[in-house]
Amino acid sequence: MKVKVYPSVVSGSLPAPASKSHTIRAVAAAMLAFGKTTLFHPSHCNDAEVMFDIARKSGATVISFPDRVEITGKSYLRQTTINCGESGLCARLMIALAALFTSEVTVTGSGTLLNRQLGDIIIPLNHLGVDCSSENGYLPFKIRGPIKAGNVNVDGALSSQFISGLMMVLPLLDENSILTVKNIKSAPYINLTTEVLKNFGVKIEKIANHQFFIPGKQIYQPSQISIEGDWSGAAFLAVAALVSGSLIITGLDPGSTQADANLKDFLLSAGLTFSQTDKQLYLSKNNIPAFTFDCSDSPDLMLPLAVLATCAEGPCTITGTDRLRYKESDRNAAIQQELGKLGIRMVAGDDKIVVYPGKIIGGETYSHHDHRIAMACAIAGLVAQSPVIIQDAECVSKSYPAFFDDLKSIGAHVETFTQE
Repeated sequence: MKVKVYPSVVSGSLPAPASKSHTIRAVAAAMLAFGKTTLFHPSHCNDAEVMFDIARKSGATVISFPDRVEITGKSYLRQTTINCGESGLCARLMIALAALFTSEVTVTGSGTLLNRQLGDIIIPLNHLGVDCSSENGYLPFKIRGPIKAGNVNVDGALSSQFISGLMMVLPLLDENSILTVKNIKSAPYINLTTEVLKNFGVKIEKIANHQFFIPGKQIYQPSQISIEGDWSGAAFLAVAALVSGSLIITGLDPGSTQADANLKDFLLSAGLTFSQTDKQLYLSKNNIPAFTFDCSDSPDLMLPLAVLATCAEGPCTITGTDRLRYKESDRNAAIQQELGKLGIRMVAGDDKIVVYPGKIIGGETYSHHDHRIAMACAIAGLVAQSPVIIQDAECVSKSYPAFFDDLKSIGAHVETFTQE
């Protein structure tokens, strides 16, 4: 699919998309619970649908309604090959969950996920008695449990997602465990996991900085959960308002443990004008000062803030960017290339990028099959001098299927074409 975004002024009110991170974690927990769990207003993006499908094929009963999904978990694993599509979160969670079982399970994926290094997984699982192997940390992974309780160290430099998987599995074991995380990145995502587990009656105790005591013999209780609005997707809408109009974004919990709820702190530190009441975020066009932002704990904010930086009053620096090379695309290189096509100079350095503001001239861009690159290029189109075209724009369905329709609903001039 090819999308053309014309210079536009946005206005109105729009609900934030449902959080895929919250949805996927809640589905994984529901699979482990005995009884019916209800998820209200979950995400139905591609990654979330992959997790629902994994739950079905693994033996859980999954029934969808217009406003909710009901999941009844099972204590067995029905499939021996788990396909996680292009979802890194699904893959890392399911590698951990597969370790509960004595039969060999293969966890694989498709598309861009097959080219992504999944990080420190094999050594911690081997330490806990699991036979786990892969080709240099890439899918497919082969796992044979059962996993045993114990003290384990995990390097979180590349991702915190496998740590979340261990947090889901270790409470089910007969003995207590201690999980120590080194080089932690995206710590708020670990907090999101512990919040989800709390909803299912599972307790994780933080006993030191990045060290967790996990009692064994816990039982997942079925739950009823309202899925939060997604701060990651909403960040693109927020930037649209800050550079090209005004917007009310609803459904965003100000107390959320989502990593990208850090957007509020960024807005305050940058001196940008906004307001939030209850779960509504009010934003309008601002003069954008030169800013610096560390995205170590909220890496998905890098791309919308890179677009915001193009409209700033001086060069902007975003640090903590090294591991963005291992996302759906090498995001440092991809955004530098695509903004460069639009007349913006950006320099990627040692764990940082520097964006030099200027006029966005418009032109043709490529998504790199990365949903967030496609959304970034679209927001740039709102303030360009001529339309911005995004090739392979259908990839937004990975996290935010309604993205282009939502842009249209707030006044953006967006045209969609079948790609030749």
